[in-house]
Amino acid sequence: MESSSAASGGSTRREATRQKLYEAAVTLIAEQGFSATTVDEIAERAGVAKGTVYYNFASKSVLFEELLRHGVGLLTASLREAAERTARDGGGKVDALDAMIRAGLVFIDRYPAFTQLYVAELWRTNRTWQSTLMVVRQEAVAVVEGVLREGVGNGELSEEIDVPLTAAALVGMVLVAALDWKSFQPERSLDDVHAALSRLLQGRVSGCR
Repeated sequence: MESSSAASGGSTRREATRQKLYEAAVTLIAEQGFSATTVDEIAERAGVAKGTVYYNFASKSVLFEELLRHGVGLLTASLREAAERTARDGGGKVDALDAMIRAGLVFIDRYPAFTQLYVAELWRTNRTWQSTLMVVRQEAVAVVEGVLREGVGNGELSEEIDVPLTAAALVGMVLVAALDWKSFQPERSLDDVHAALSRLLQGRVSGCR
């Protein structure tokens, strides 16, 4: 039991350290770009020794790749939890999609720097982590696809819906609208932005007028 507790404590400490490194890296890279950001700067911002960075990650590129995986994983989990919570509460598939839109906005409101990096990296093709980014992106989109397929299957949504494209469009809508909100309309509340996107959802996906 003692050895198990010690191992658990070590794992918790390491995760806490990695979290500090993620936060330091995402802030610095958002401020000055990936190439201009050094491992020394990441270590200093995180309040750890440079060796700690290399103990946790083989290189700056690996750190950034894991940062993308970690961040999109958090987004995917929040989308899935929103859909599952809606189902437990007896809501329909459009309700689940609406809850996922809000969950996405909450995530972006909390992690705007990460979201900016993620969207920027989606358009790059010369990065070593491009294949990883495509995999984790698809994991997030797949959560939305699952809800759409269930909605089509139970007759709540039209059979004419192109599920893969609609799922990607919904995720993209939330990302782009939220970045526009944070960059150009910061005075608007999360509730206000959610209401606007919800009206788009109701009119386009559910077929309501």
